[in-house]
This record gives sequence, structure tokens and C-alpha cells, in this order.
Amino acid sequence: MNDSGIDYHAVFQALPAGVALLTPDLVYVDVNEAFVELSGRSRSQLIGRFLFDVFPDNPDDPAATGMRNLYASLRRVATTGERDTMALQRYDVEDLERPGVWQERYWSPVNAPVLAPDGSVALLLHRVEEVTALIRARGGRTGGDRARVLEAELYTRARELQEVNERLRKAHAREREVALHLQEAMLPAPRPLGHHRAAVRYRPAKGALNVCGDWYDLVDLPGSGRTAVAVGDVVGHGLRAAGVMGQLRSALSAASRVADGPARALEVLGLYSRSVEGAESTTAASVFIDWNARTLTYSSAGHPPPALCRPDGGVTFLDRATDPPLGARPEHVPRPQARTAFTDGCVLLLYTDGLVERRHEDIDTGLARLADSLSRHHAADPDTLADALLADLIPPAGLTDDTALIIMRL
Repeated sequence: MNDSGIDYHAVFQALPAGVALLTPDLVYVDVNEAFVELSGRSRSQLIGRFLFDVFPDNPDDPAATGMRNLYASLRRVATTGERDTMALQRYDVEDLERPGVWQERYWSPVNAPVLAPDGSVALLLHRVEEVTALIRARGGRTGGDRARVLEAELYTRARELQEVNERLRKAHAREREVALHLQEAMLPAPRPLGHHRAAVRYRPAKGALNVCGDWYDLVDLPGSGRTAVAVGDVVGHGLRAAGVMGQLRSALSAASRVADGPARALEVLGLYSRSVEGAESTTAASVFIDWNARTLTYSSAGHPPPALCRPDGGVTFLDRATDPPLGARPEHVPRPQARTAFTDGCVLLLYTDGLVERRHEDIDTGLARLADSLSRHHAADPDTLADALLADLIPPAGLTDDTALIIMRL
């Protein structure tokens, strides 16, 4: 019974389909009566036991794939926190009253996560409906030979679908791995910036292709006593986003070396982005640090505002020069920029939206969480501070969007 007065255990038991709750390690926690009936096992033979100790593959069927497919599906749910609907499965079950005798059974399984309050996967819900009778009945009206043909055809199509899905998952995993390697190659560690200390981080989204669109860049501007710091976020994911990211990062780095300020550098980037397919709606923020004048000049193209933390722990978001993302306007318009002073011991943070944005949450909540973490850890060196921010702000279930950040000790 919960605070709303709903007895969820009673609801669970009343479900018509067979339903089991498992730990992420695939140990039975609870089952409803329909599952007990379908499985031919008592609750005591299920609860507390490992799934595949109770239901192994049929040893007499060398082509059996039910256990392997079910394991892969449940691991995906545990890893990604997303629901997984399986194709029709043949999964034979041993008759406990006649040991060594296996019953040919067909199932339609769906696996889903049960999330903890912090968003992590607490349990796995395994919902299964037996369709053996349906397969038998499908061909029963047309005679025994026809029944066997239809049964075999339906099962074959289900296995083909399962194999196609698995190939697609492997292809996506390979693309993700290649894209991440490309991203890593294009986001090297920053070169020494005199006596100024900096730290950079890139974290990909967990278990998704929503990666490789974020970048960072730091460049000393020779002869001016200034450093240009920037971050950006390309809309899209995978290899295409990584390629666009590389072009835009290089273009902004080059523009910063000759522009008189961040607004002009972003204007040049915006003009260049019109010739790059996939660059539309990219966001970016640029800050020019003037070490002699002790000022920060900044401009943002639709990007979350940089944060400046004072030596006393107070945090200010640099949000007085925000403009639309790249390519959002049909005609070129000069971008705004603003300036603020800093003192020794301040910390400058630039980041991408994966660090602060959460589904079903206002962005101001994420910004407040960031400000609190930055204030608490501001005295740490940049590398320690970067790790502390990620530890505080990455949710237990992992990032849903990739994240890049730069920390500068001013």
C-alpha cells in the first residue's frame, strides 16, 4: 500500500498476463499467480533463484536461442533503463513431473525497468504471455500438415526479426564506438596556457547514440594577453554530428584568432555554418579572457550561460549577451557581447546542456544545482573541481545527452 492508498502488490497479482519482478542480477523477487500457473513452478521454486537456473535452454535442442535472447533483452533494460519488446520466442520448459521431458512452448515477452526515485533501475519487470495455443490453433483448422507449416513459418519469421534487431543493435554499437573514437581524436587535452590552470571533460550519453555533437576549445591569442575559451553543441548524433562538430570547432578556433571579440567570432562561425550541412541550430558560447585588464568578454549563440564563481563562492551566470543559435535567422545580424570583471581566484566554467538539462525538469532547476555544486567545490584545483561537478550532476541512471565542460582558474 502506498501513500495514495493503492495496493500495488494486489494490482500486480491481478494482472492477467504472467508477470515477474527480477533484480538487475536476474534473481526472482516476486511473481504473480498467472506467472506461477504458466511456468508450472511454485512461488517457492522461483523467489530468490536465478532466472536461468529455473529456466535453462532445452539441452536436447542445439538450435535453442530463448535463453540467450531473453538474457540480452533483460541486460539492455538494466543498462539503458528503457522498455524492450521481444519478438515471439520458442522457449521450451521442462516438465517437473517428468524430469528430462521438455514441453515445446512459445512466448511473447516484454521487459521493462522499475525505476528508483533517483532514476536508476531498481528492478526488472518481465511480462510474458504464452502463445503456444494460438500457434497450434492457427493451423489446426486446415489439417495437421498445414498446422505444422504455419507454426514453423510464424516461428521462423519471429526468429528472423530477432536476428535483424540484434544486427541493428550491433551496427549502432559499432557506429557509436567509431564516433566516440573520432570525438576523442578531435577533442585533445588543452595545451599549457602559461601559469593559468584549466581542466576539460567530455562524457558521452549512456547507452545511446546521442553523442559526439559537443565540443570545447581553448586558444591563446598571441600578442594580445588574451585567451579564447569556447564550447558548442551540434544538433544530431553519431558520426555525422562528430564530423560537423569538427568543422565548426576548427572554424571557431580560427575565427577567434583574428576576431576582435567573441561576438564577431560567433558571427563568422554563423556565416560559415550556412555552408555546412547539419550545422543548423548549433549552439555555442565564447569567452575572451583579458588577463591584463582582468575582464571577461562573452557572447552566446543560444547556449546555456557560462558561470563565474567568485573567491567567496558566489556564482554569477554570464547571461547578458544571449542570441539565437547558428542559422536561426534568415539574414545576418551582428551578435551582442557583454563584459564583466574578475579577480584572482575566480573560476570560469563553460559547459554544454547535458550537464544541467533533465527531462521533465525546468532548466532553472539544473542551473541552480550547478551553481550549488560549483560554490561548494570552488576552492579545489580545476581537475578536482571538474570531477566533483560531474559526480554531483550526472544522474545515477547516467547522462541522456553528451556533456563537455571547461574549467579555468582565473
